[in-house]
Amino acid sequence: MTISSTADAAVRVAVDVGGTFTDIVLERERRRWSAKLLTTPDTPETAVLQGIQELLDQAGLGWPQIGLLILGTTLATNALIERKGARTALLTTAGFRDLVEIGLEDRFAQYDIFLDKPEPLVPRPWRHGITERVDAQGRVLTPLDEAQVIALARELTEAGIESVAVCLLHSYAHPDHERRIRELLREHAPQLWISLSSDVCAEIREYPRLSTVSANAYVQPQVSGYLRRFNDAARERGLREEPFLMTSGGAIATLQTGVEEPVRLVESGPAGGAILAQHIAQQTGAARALSFDMGGTTAKICYIDDYEPQVSRSFEFGRVHRHLKGSGLPIRIPVIEMVEIGAGGGSIARINQLGSIQVGPDSAGSSPGPAAYGNGGELPTVTDAHALLGTVTPERFAVGKVGLRPELAWNAIQTHLAAPAGLEAPQAAQAIVEVVSENMANAARVHASELGKSADEHVLIAFGGAAPLHAAGLARKLGIARVIIPESAGVGSAVGFLWAPIAYQAVRSFHQRLAGIDHAAVQALLDDLTAGVDAVVRRAAPDAALSHKRVVFMRYSGQGHEIAVDLPDGPFDASASARLGEAFAQRYAQLYGRNLPHVATEAVSWSVAAQAGERRVPEADRIASGPAIAARQAGTRKLYDFERDNWTEVPCYERAALDAEQKLTGPALVVEDETTTFVPAGFEARRSRLGSLVLDDVGAAAARQALSTDKEIAS
Repeated sequence: MTISSTADAAVRVAVDVGGTFTDIVLERERRRWSAKLLTTPDTPETAVLQGIQELLDQAGLGWPQIGLLILGTTLATNALIERKGARTALLTTAGFRDLVEIGLEDRFAQYDIFLDKPEPLVPRPWRHGITERVDAQGRVLTPLDEAQVIALARELTEAGIESVAVCLLHSYAHPDHERRIRELLREHAPQLWISLSSDVCAEIREYPRLSTVSANAYVQPQVSGYLRRFNDAARERGLREEPFLMTSGGAIATLQTGVEEPVRLVESGPAGGAILAQHIAQQTGAARALSFDMGGTTAKICYIDDYEPQVSRSFEFGRVHRHLKGSGLPIRIPVIEMVEIGAGGGSIARINQLGSIQVGPDSAGSSPGPAAYGNGGELPTVTDAHALLGTVTPERFAVGKVGLRPELAWNAIQTHLAAPAGLEAPQAAQAIVEVVSENMANAARVHASELGKSADEHVLIAFGGAAPLHAAGLARKLGIARVIIPESAGVGSAVGFLWAPIAYQAVRSFHQRLAGIDHAAVQALLDDLTAGVDAVVRRAAPDAALSHKRVVFMRYSGQGHEIAVDLPDGPFDASASARLGEAFAQRYAQLYGRNLPHVATEAVSWSVAAQAGERRVPEADRIASGPAIAARQAGTRKLYDFERDNWTEVPCYERAALDAEQKLTGPALVVEDETTTFVPAGFEARRSRLGSLVLDDVGAAAARQALSTDKEIAS
């Protein structure tokens, strides 16, 4: 990491700007300070600057002493989902401007005659066909009509266009036409933001590539403006180095990368959470873990096996039907694979057309927020349900930044849910909690089936402001016996940023059959990709040793999809291509049970990723078992007991006062500044050596042990 001599390399700050809260963490050596503020959606940098200043004051530090500052944001995500991005135009090869609506010419719900497809980001009047044509090998068939581009520059200016996406048909094979369009637009309409598909997504399959570059152009003015405003304000306060950014793939990139390719930041916050869960899994020896991140707006679930999160080359945003693949718009970037649903503290509950209680996917956000915030919100939310049920401490909610008013939550739930449904207000509040928990459990089950996994074989690692309240209940629904709540769980994604590597990945399509492959051309491509990713990583870590990972996406001739095959370091010669073919056949057989030796093998796309240094190895944690002394409670709170339909006193414990020799039994609440953990009846909780709170479902663990014993006897 490049750090100024006046900065303290041990002072590290991470910021996660969410839809409801902005979470900030400051670390210096082994001490950690954290803050949680309501997000300021119109000017996100306002809450960020305020929160960082608060933590610096608490730690007795100044801006010049910050050695590393990492930002993650949902700003791009929210702009895409809420359709609040820039006024964007699309320039594509003549005859292809309607591809954004044609898509893949399929139906995500085959028999739904009322099927709604997602609206494209760029409406038809702002999509323009450009006279030019290149074939799939990169040969120019029709030269670029430069006069047409110059005329379009004036037309775009008159239409008030702010940003332009350029996606020509085979630009991955011949990017020169796109680059010339950029030169002409900069000359004749210099106020425009310009995104090229050959820079953002240089891969085959024009529809995902077109969708990706359109999304990049759509969010670029907003995201880049925020990043530049924050950087300028932080520099004025004394920050010595530019901040770095968390990407959707779980790596740290430079500010310039975020300005040029903001689409890579779309899932940056959730990616930080997956990195934290990976870190905790390594610490505690949980080889199979399920990351559960629930904040104010959404819940994110990610499976982690052998200490590595699932990764993907693409994802969808803005699904018309949240559980139907294909009902959203595709973005093709490296991303940690997870399922995300509208289930957070701010998710709004209502009576639907069937007379049932529905929770989400829409959220009250940070303004006006839940009714209990007292900021004018009138509709009941998940946070309101907890405020009524007593599972949150009003005066400590969000580190005391938001004083909850349970009486407002009661009124909202009574008016909008309880009275119409014929329930008492506490019953309706409990129904909200149960419905949102079942929504999350169902999402975890569906995602597990898609990946060929079983949720009950995993340890649940829960973080985010709302997750510890729901974690044990979710685990019980999924048959999971152990739950781990990390330290600083309420700001968990921001903590995860501090564990992410400095890395960058690039992919480019270059179709080659292994029989007759052009070794020199492939080597030139790999060299070019390596130089490109190295240049990005070197901006952040100019002196660090770099490691590389090369991957080839391959298939049998005639197939429509590829599988990833590792390509070891070294020159790409005849022996390397032979080994690549053998590795593909082996990997294909592992996935599908057989290979096809009589069918030609071909490489479609090539990827190179660079990483600075080595990922930090976490210190091993220890979770004690066996006898322990009872933890000393700090007081009691009155909670609603749904099974008995009455109110009961349960003990409260301060998390900071627990130690590894103590344990507590549910029902109980474990309270800390950013969140509260609910320990239901039947669970035991104790603190690990390094501070994680570990909840074990005693009944589930006993049943699993008995089943294991029966299997041993039978065998």
